[in-house]
Amino acid sequence: MGPKAWGRPHPPSGRSRLPRIDYPRRGRRGLLRLVPSWRQLLGLSLMCCAAVAALVGYVYSTVHIADVNATARAEANVYYWADGTHMVSVGAINRQNVPLSDIPPSLRNAVISAENADFYSDPGFSVGGLGRAVVNMARGGDIQGGSTITQQYVKNTYLTPEQTVDRKLRELCLAVKLSSSLSKQEILQGYLNTSWFGRNAYGVQAAAMAYYGMDARELDPGRSALLAALLKGAEQYDPSLSEANHRRAEARWEYVLDRQVELGHMSRQERAQYTVFPEPRPQSVSTGLSGQTGYLVDVANKYIEKRTGLTAEDLGRGGYKIRTTFDRTKVEQLRQTVEKVTAQTLDPERRVADRDVQFGAASIRPGDGAVLALYGGSDATKHFTNNADTAGVPVGSAFKPFVLAAALQHGVRSAGTVPPRLAVTADSFYDGTGVLTSGTPWLLPERSATGAIPFATGFPTTLREALVAGGDSVYSRLGEDIGLRKVRDLAVSTGLLPQSMAPLERTFSVGTSTPSAIRMADAYATFAEEGRRTDPYSVTAVTYRGTQLEGLELPPGRQVVEPEVAREVSRAMRDVAVDALAPDTLRALATPIAAGRTGDTDRLPAAWFIGYTEELSTAVTVFRDKPGEGGLLPVTGVGGSGAGRGDFLPLRVWSSYMTSALSGR
Repeated sequence: MGPKAWGRPHPPSGRSRLPRIDYPRRGRRGLLRLVPSWRQLLGLSLMCCAAVAALVGYVYSTVHIADVNATARAEANVYYWADGTHMVSVGAINRQNVPLSDIPPSLRNAVISAENADFYSDPGFSVGGLGRAVVNMARGGDIQGGSTITQQYVKNTYLTPEQTVDRKLRELCLAVKLSSSLSKQEILQGYLNTSWFGRNAYGVQAAAMAYYGMDARELDPGRSALLAALLKGAEQYDPSLSEANHRRAEARWEYVLDRQVELGHMSRQERAQYTVFPEPRPQSVSTGLSGQTGYLVDVANKYIEKRTGLTAEDLGRGGYKIRTTFDRTKVEQLRQTVEKVTAQTLDPERRVADRDVQFGAASIRPGDGAVLALYGGSDATKHFTNNADTAGVPVGSAFKPFVLAAALQHGVRSAGTVPPRLAVTADSFYDGTGVLTSGTPWLLPERSATGAIPFATGFPTTLREALVAGGDSVYSRLGEDIGLRKVRDLAVSTGLLPQSMAPLERTFSVGTSTPSAIRMADAYATFAEEGRRTDPYSVTAVTYRGTQLEGLELPPGRQVVEPEVAREVSRAMRDVAVDALAPDTLRALATPIAAGRTGDTDRLPAAWFIGYTEELSTAVTVFRDKPGEGGLLPVTGVGGSGAGRGDFLPLRVWSSYMTSALSGR
């Protein structure tokens, strides 16, 4: 067959024939020359498919499921009030992972109906959704569209949120890999724990708390449908943000419920029960650790670290659920009381003495040592020292009850007589020769009509009287006669920390030690319990991913002061209370009160009032502290020129708070 039979000449001798693409096509005219043949289109399609397959294969082989991003691992520590209600979530991410068993079927069905109806049967991705993503990409839009629950879980957990072709391809490959290695239940659980619901809530547990103030397991189908609707975009569907949002949220809520009926997840009869839109609670501005919350968290964390061995770094990783002893109502009552007294009494703009005044307070429940309330300062995010738990403020005459208890329990050293130690009563006094002796009735003053023991000029001052007011010289000598080491040991046995004890000098017995308000309230509670001590505690339970930590069992009580000694100290401190508290306060409390306090004879830069009933032991301190000044400032003149040393401030806070805290008993 000659060359003309082929329609084209043979190549010159010595040269090989090369394939030639007939494009633009010969034998066509005009624009038809640019139209490829079906063979050319098929070849081009096959080449593109091969290239895409090669790219997908490469990406599939290089992605690894273990590459979990740090954000997906992060969880908040969640703190609860004593009654189990949510107090605060602390952490960069507000998330509390929960098992699928704690997520009600109504919420699971609502999410699947709204987001991925074929979730249980798809291979991890949607062909239709993938096609829409390609179309969006071709149009220059976002690289997104039609992601399945598995793909969204992959995006939340393993990838960063940017919209790129590479990220979308990795999402697809990881979704396929994940579907072959995890069950649908595991994927759904992961998705529900990592999704964003708005209001700084990641995961259904945080969302249920943010929108309805309840655990996820308590959600009904109506509330579940709204949370599912939020997955479409909380900034557009949170009904509290705007009227337009509310309309969109209500329409989406209706759709989610109707869709469940359509897919067989809900009967028409059940659907008919949910016709009223479940309004979520108003969005609150998160205060985090501001106000008193930061001080409460600080005390709880310190207790956890002490009792369980967890470090601050361990707690910082998050994931812990912490049940505290703090009573929300009492914390608020204490805060309001301090702020009210401050507003009514102090004028820092006019009086220099009223500047840099600090309050600290704590309430303990006698009997078990639970810390019910505390006041640590004006704001934990601005004033970083916790005034309720700091050791640095001398306690003054409020220390004298420990000296009296040591005297009653151990007696005093005699001057070579037998027995070697002499017994002491609260009505003992130093006679003219300097010997501690028991008084005769005619030497002791009569009680006034209010119950207080007045001072009578010329009469010896009994230990009971010296406890009420003044008496520093009496108690300084009494401490030496007892033995300062015995006084210190008794004070520590009631609950004061050894490291807060001052050097054993003559002034030790009149309060140079610096215990915290928490420890003073707890130590006084020992007298309320007739000498039985229980250590203060602020946490009742800690769980981590469903497992409860050990080491937080209730501290056991132990007898540290003889019961009769404790009762006698309480009787003596009731005289202090009667002398210090106004009659209307005593009538309002309508319960026996025992108290210790600083007084005008105290020359220390602090004022205290500590008092207890059978139900509550509360310590309040006031001092002045300015950073950089190198110590406490004088409290003389705080509240005005006629206010003396400002001793009335802790008394006023204590009286007002205890009246409100005990009014509902």
